Amino acid sequence: MTTGQVTAVVVVSIVVGIILIYLITRIRIVRQTSKYVVERLGAFRATWGVGVHFLAPFIDRVAYVVTMKEQVKDFDPQPVITKDNVTMQIDTVVFFQVTDPKLYAYGVENPLVAIENLSATTLRNIIGELDLDETLTSRDIINTKMRSILDEATDPWGIKVNRVEVKNILPPKDIRESMERQMRAERERREKILLAEGEKKSQILLAEGQKESQILQADAEKQAKILQAEAQAESIRKVKEAEAEGIRLVRQAEAEGLKALADAGVTPEVLTLRSYEAVKDLANGNATKIVVPSDLQNLATLATTVKDITETGEAKKPNTKK
Repeated sequence: MTTGQVTAVVVVSIVVGIILIYLITRIRIVRQTSKYVVERLGAFRATWGVGVHFLAPFIDRVAYVVTMKEQVKDFDPQPVITKDNVTMQIDTVVFFQVTDPKLYAYGVENPLVAIENLSATTLRNIIGELDLDETLTSRDIINTKMRSILDEATDPWGIKVNRVEVKNILPPKDIRESMERQMRAERERREKILLAEGEKKSQILLAEGQKESQILQADAEKQAKILQAEAQAESIRKVKEAEAEGIRLVRQAEAEGLKALADAGVTPEVLTLRSYEAVKDLANGNATKIVVPSDLQNLATLATTVKDITETGEAKKPNTKK
């Protein structure tokens, strides 16, 4: 092989190697979270999804690589004026996602800057319809309105706004100091109210405790009096039963005595006569005064009866003297 032939082979090999390297560099591997916007001769050709793709040499190029993941953009604080002419600083956070890579690539020059400016103007319009107090207490309303407006405005750009959050609201310094004093006064008022309510409940519980104590004490005294009255009634009943039993025994003894007299043959006439004799014997004494009881007959009867019983007893004794 001549020198010219060797040189030609080397040149051809080099050219082929360069062509292979170039062709290899035209291969594109698209990842799951990305989309490639491909142009051919400056015009949109296709949107490549996940997989291996090949760019035609010299005529195709990847114009944009678009991420399909949800993105978060934290915008700087924006000066806004409320309905009552209070200037404050508000910063927002926008959560968005690309839904159409072609519209995202060709819809607007700089999508992120466009979203930031649109967010600022929308926020000013919404806050301009609210006063200071409504702005501080209506974050949910502000978030909802901003999301709706931004989502509608960014739809031609192939962007879906999922959520908008008001991150921070910073009123002027004098307003903040006034709000702090107001909050401090409100806390002190609530503290005093809580202390007063606690004292009130304490007094109520104390009064209820005293009331229950008095009720229990009165109930105990009532029960004690009831038991004492029942004991006295039982005692009186026992005494009356004893008296009745004594009267019954006395009457029984009287009845037995009268029966014994009757068995001995003592008649009422004999008792009357003996009573007069007993009175006569009493009058034979030396006493200057004689007290005659009203129940003369009973007394005479008792005296005569005692005398007869004594004589009868002596008569029944055996005579031991001769």
